[in-house]
Amino acid sequence: MRTPLTFFCAGLPKAQPRAKARAFGGFAQVYNPKTADDWKIIVRHEALKAWIDYPNAWCGPLCVNLTFYFPRPKNHFRANGLLKDTAPKWHTTKPDRDNLDKATLDALTNLGIWGDDKQVCDGTIRKLYAVSCGRGCYIQIKEAQ
Repeated sequence: MRTPLTFFCAGLPKAQPRAKARAFGGFAQVYNPKTADDWKIIVRHEALKAWIDYPNAWCGPLCVNLTFYFPRPKNHFRANGLLKDTAPKWHTTKPDRDNLDKATLDALTNLGIWGDDKQVCDGTIRKLYAVSCGRGCYIQIKEAQ
């Protein structure tokens, strides 16, 4: 059994945007907006640093756990800067968790961590407000059992 690969990507998580279409010279042109590119660069950079001691790409079925941390809005805090008792733990606004998953797994696939993200068949995706760890994503990759 291979040792799990765990690392933290510090930065504001971004979701994979939907493909867009436009008319160009009488033809339809489909393109992907670049709004998640900075996030994907962060993920690849941190994954590469953590993966440097691993001999090769992950094979077989995989479990990937993702915990995304987002900054809290100002209305979660009292005037004195302390967190309100009513401030939620879970991040229930945009971006959607499935699109966060897509952008993150695409970045790891492009790096070559595994052959294809279709190998990921298990794992959790969570969206929380940041407490002490700051905004970003905690990633754990391991063999599925």
